[in-house]
Amino acid sequence: MSIPNNLRYTKTHEWVRVEGNTAVVGITDHAQQELTDIVYVEPPHAGDNVEAGHQCAVVESVKAASDIYAPVSGEVIAANTELASSPELVNQDAYGHGWLFKVKMSDPPQVDELLTPDEYANHIGE
Repeated sequence: MSIPNNLRYTKTHEWVRVEGNTAVVGITDHAQQELTDIVYVEPPHAGDNVEAGHQCAVVESVKAASDIYAPVSGEVIAANTELASSPELVNQDAYGHGWLFKVKMSDPPQVDELLTPDEYANHIGE
């Protein structure tokens, strides 16, 4: 199971990669393995405001539908449009091409409240 060191994590299995004032958000390798084959992704839309800890997207697999929670607050500036026709990208490349959305952070220090890679590994029992 992959837990990249350059990301921060939530207890609800989202990851964040900080790029300046932007947070790129996706679900973890652990989450996609638990869901199995992802068949549909409904990310938030550009222009939507999201609030840390609040539901903002949905990922559906052959097994279940899961709510996705915003790890940070801000304005959505992009959604991964490739996922509309290729939701399996989340399974194939959870930390790369399978990203879900990007947020212009309204409170960048919120990232510091997220789990470190070691804390996330402990959280999932790795």
